[in-house]
Amino acid sequence: MAIVDTLRELTQRVESELKATDTSAALDALKVKVLGKKGELTALLKGMGQLAPEERPKVGAQINEVREHLTALMGDREAAIKKAEREAALKAETIDVTEPRKLPKVGAAHPITLVMDELIECFSGLGFEVMEGPEVELDHYNFELMNLPKNHPARDAQDTFYMDDNIVLRTHTSPMQARAMLTRKPPIRIICPGRVYRADELDATHSPVFHQMEGLVVDENMSMSDLRGTLEAFAKKLYGNDVSTRFRPSFFPFTEPSAEVDLTCTACHGKGCRICKDTGWVEVLGCGMVNPKVLEMCGIDSTKYSGFAFGIGLERIAMKRYGITDLRMLYEGDARLLGQIR
Repeated sequence: MAIVDTLRELTQRVESELKATDTSAALDALKVKVLGKKGELTALLKGMGQLAPEERPKVGAQINEVREHLTALMGDREAAIKKAEREAALKAETIDVTEPRKLPKVGAAHPITLVMDELIECFSGLGFEVMEGPEVELDHYNFELMNLPKNHPARDAQDTFYMDDNIVLRTHTSPMQARAMLTRKPPIRIICPGRVYRADELDATHSPVFHQMEGLVVDENMSMSDLRGTLEAFAKKLYGNDVSTRFRPSFFPFTEPSAEVDLTCTACHGKGCRICKDTGWVEVLGCGMVNPKVLEMCGIDSTKYSGFAFGIGLERIAMKRYGITDLRMLYEGDARLLGQIR
């Protein structure tokens, strides 16, 4: 019988092909070819209509027997192929835990940000509140309320960027003194960190953009001793208990009297070295008692209240802290430098 011979040949061929099949994709293709809706066994079933009625049950049983046999063979082969593929995948994905790995690149805060955060923490512990303000400032706040009227000779030292006659890029964070005194009643105790701008040439010690932190205290019976005590507490918090402060007379239009503050050189501990130019001291900030005229212009009774103010250059602190000798290194984004500072 022709259909029986076809079944025998089909079984032998599939058994041979199964031995050579080694991937799941190839096995799926063979299943479709033999057992699928349009497969060879299905075609044989459809061809049974050409047989005599008495032959059909016997041939149908033979076709089903072959289907069950081939289905079982394909199931066994599928299990073997999946096991082999799983073992190959595990072998390929094996991780050598002893092999050195590349460490991920981890970012860090910029040196100026580190210094700013440290100073904020220091003064916050002394009871100061952080207050921020605009970098594009009115001449009225930047100069006039700071006792620097128009045509005042001290304005020449500011090297100001003017947007127009009345709008400037702030040259210091001191305008926040006026903004605070105009909007708050004493007692006032604030620090004002931020960027400032001056028309300087970029070199090892100057930049047209730099950072300051202004401090202001206004209350009854404030004196130079309160200012000195505050700055000594700041210096010891920042550099340790063996650091001393030195006040030198200076001039600022918005403070009277005014002073420059030096700290003991942390490199030589006051003995004298190249960094401090053999003086044992390093200048870090300017300060003074708030000029009574500034208090009055801001609506505060100078006969009842007094205050003190100070301004710190954050770049100077950062350079001193991290041994940076050229200001430009803070702005060039060189990862070789910045990656060393945490």
